[in-house]
Amino acid sequence: MTETLLPPLTTAMLDRFRNGLDRAREAGIPEHTAMHLSTVDDLGRPAGRTVLLKDADLDGFVFYTNLNSRKGRHLATSPNVSLVFWWRELEEQVLIDGVAEPVSPVEADAYFASRPRGSQIGAWASKQSQTLDDRQTLLDRIEEIEARYEGREVPRPEHWSGFRVRPHRLEFWYGRTYRLHERICFELEDNAWQETLLYP
Repeated sequence: MTETLLPPLTTAMLDRFRNGLDRAREAGIPEHTAMHLSTVDDLGRPAGRTVLLKDADLDGFVFYTNLNSRKGRHLATSPNVSLVFWWRELEEQVLIDGVAEPVSPVEADAYFASRPRGSQIGAWASKQSQTLDDRQTLLDRIEEIEARYEGREVPRPEHWSGFRVRPHRLEFWYGRTYRLHERICFELEDNAWQETLLYP
């Protein structure tokens, strides 16, 4: 997967997103960093699931996964993705269309090291998205990995890393009465961000 040439977000765009994320956290919304990630397979068929945002900066939005998982295989074929944040209690959405790029090994190592040890063990034990014959098989694999790394740090598996979604379109959606919602759209045109209002 090659790096895109998409320009970074503007500070104003990132601030608008972070302000919404802060409002969701302060409102006590469970898993306020949850986002719906849509990918496509090699036949162009879409698939969605919920993942957790782990970082957001001017370069985009970061999540982590097993590279051999269904989404990891999709991203190896097509980096085009969509993200949706839906904070129901605030009646706010953020819709993001962009391109997913692998994070650097240094960045992935740093985040992996910050995870709870049980999650680190799980990243080794789980053959994510593959068929599991019996729950006990997974538990046995966990026990095996725990024994392997007993008394020492758990390294990041090669098959586990992250992606940064670099947007080419962001829409901030704010619910209003009578469904006359406010929609503020930022879209790349000639490699520059353009801001427009959309009809609800």
